[in-house]
Amino acid sequence: MRSNRRAASSVLLVAVFLAGCSSVPTVSPSITGPSSTGARGGEGPARAIAVGAGPQGKYTVQQQPPAGSCHFRYEKGEPLEDPACTPGAISPAVTQSNLKSTICRKGGYTSGIRPSTSVTSKEKALNAASYGYTGSMHDAEYDHLISLQLGGDPNDPRNLWVEPPDPGHKAGGGVNNRKDPVETKLHTAVCANKITLAAAQRAIVTDWTTALSTLGLG
Repeated sequence: MRSNRRAASSVLLVAVFLAGCSSVPTVSPSITGPSSTGARGGEGPARAIAVGAGPQGKYTVQQQPPAGSCHFRYEKGEPLEDPACTPGAISPAVTQSNLKSTICRKGGYTSGIRPSTSVTSKEKALNAASYGYTGSMHDAEYDHLISLQLGGDPNDPRNLWVEPPDPGHKAGGGVNNRKDPVETKLHTAVCANKITLAAAQRAIVTDWTTALSTLGLG
């Protein structure tokens, strides 16, 4: 009788041990924003783009990443943002269903939602320190990674970075970046229903230098 009890106890202990060693599936945290596919640099499925606060009646200076914590990347000499510091953020006020009344409407959209220079000039100086940028502030653009004409958030720090001038740019010549015409072409394609808003936003945050070719626009 005792031997039977000992055997039963041993079986029970083994069962408990094995149950404790079974793997528990890990659930990844959900990320807000529109779903999308594609990858940054072949690192697997891309994360959804964050959603910012959208246009505000009054903007305030936003906190920037710590000084020296962000690092520019370069593609054929062209400056790209640090995706850890500037992953992009979209405005909830712009959607695929309301393009005609927002970014595609005649008469302009961006001028009415753009933060004032009294706010962005302070943010620009702070962000320059974040990226360790020491060049001419006159030649650098405080750039919306996802431009306002593509539904980017106006003042979310995740969507703004100090963009250095292009290679060969004449010092003191002011802002003149090759990213700007890329944004305009994407905007034109979105408003002509050649590509979706989400596709344009994803392409620009992945790599603005390849955004047009990725979407078959050039």
